[in-house]
Amino acid sequence: MRYMLLIYNDEAAMANTPSEKTYQISAAYGAYTEALKKSGAWLAGDRLRPTQAATVVRTANGKTNVLDGPYADTKEQLAGFYMIEATDIDAAIEWSARCPAASTGTVEVRPIWEMTDYLSKAG
Repeated sequence: MRYMLLIYNDEAAMANTPSEKTYQISAAYGAYTEALKKSGAWLAGDRLRPTQAATVVRTANGKTNVLDGPYADTKEQLAGFYMIEATDIDAAIEWSARCPAASTGTVEVRPIWEMTDYLSKAG
């Protein structure tokens, strides 16, 4: 089953992290990514630019509204993601606990809702 590991971190804290610590964090993510790839669990993943680089798009009544950045209600923002293949939720949780973000922020584990499963629920 496929799972998304959604990584949330405090952007302000990350921006103020000393460069030596940033290198340590990057190395930890590199090792984690290699472990995922070596196990065959890794499907995709990447880091996201800060929310200041984001654009929010909404449409209503045929009109498109484009806004700079999301409205943040919390300190932690979506900072990156991994898509993995895991046998079950317990295996996905084990991988998320190994993610460097689990000790500095939050890792949300969310199962991919496969289209065939979604459509079978609809009809």
